[in-house]
Amino acid sequence: MPILHSIVHLIDKQPDGQPATLHGRDSELAITPALEDLLESLNDSYNGKPKSWGFFNADSATYPFSTWLACYLDGEMDFVAFSRQAAEHLKTLMEGNNLSVGGHVLFVHYRHAESDYLAIALLHHSEGVSVTESLDVAPARQLDMGQLHLAARIDLSDWQGDKPSRQYISFVKGKGGKRIADYFRDFIGHEEGIDASGETRTLLKAFSDYVESEDFAEEQAREKTETLIDYASNQARSGQPITLDELSELVDESQPKAFYDYIRNKDYGLSPEIPPDKRTLHQFRRFAGRVGGLSVSFDTHLLGSQVEYDEASDKLIIHTVPASLRDQIKRRKE
Repeated sequence: MPILHSIVHLIDKQPDGQPATLHGRDSELAITPALEDLLESLNDSYNGKPKSWGFFNADSATYPFSTWLACYLDGEMDFVAFSRQAAEHLKTLMEGNNLSVGGHVLFVHYRHAESDYLAIALLHHSEGVSVTESLDVAPARQLDMGQLHLAARIDLSDWQGDKPSRQYISFVKGKGGKRIADYFRDFIGHEEGIDASGETRTLLKAFSDYVESEDFAEEQAREKTETLIDYASNQARSGQPITLDELSELVDESQPKAFYDYIRNKDYGLSPEIPPDKRTLHQFRRFAGRVGGLSVSFDTHLLGSQVEYDEASDKLIIHTVPASLRDQIKRRKE
């Protein structure tokens, strides 16, 4: 992932209502192995977070970030000036949110595959320990990527293309609650355009309908399900969307357009590219339920073979009991 431009600024802000202070950097960061490792760690953490997807709000007077970004990309403003103006705006929005805390604001313009991206993240440090060259144990501070709650990524190539999608911005759904994330969403000017979990559920429903309509044998259906889940999960891990025509080719190599045509003919309303939702994918891979002190979970492909459901009597029949469970039951009976 070649880094084109990057910079970091510090916003000093405590959740006490006091004014924030911006400590801005005057020059871009040097492109070093450490910076490349930071971008890789940032993307790894970011890709694993639940996200919302969308586009820039058209009200550029209220949400000016997209205007400044366009000026930078058009050469009317250099990267340092763009990032400082954006960081100043973020600082102002922080001051209006008493729950917010400051941190280091990282801006990275980089290239991945054939697209340009801009990543923006508010980073915090965690305290740890390290062993020095003299073999002493000493305190050490490092950036805590596990606490990445406010971050966004913009597909610049999509945004500036002839027909931009409604999902060129992704935005981390932070754990701190909507009120904390609102000011960062307003900073970007993010307008939600794609419901990742809803789109993923619709795709899985379309796939189930397709498998049923084609009346595949059980083994075939299981293989195609695993192909879909593996592909979608890999896309989620890499932060890439599910592409319907690519998925269709993987699901049935002998008829690479069959699934794609089925989706279009049935008009499920799916976009050509869908941001995958990992939680929804995981739920599709397994059946799970809990009632009282009983918890049951098993892979979906086992239904009909090792596990049967008798709807008339509302009973679940397990044909192959796990050895460890069987042993526990026997010991209890004895």
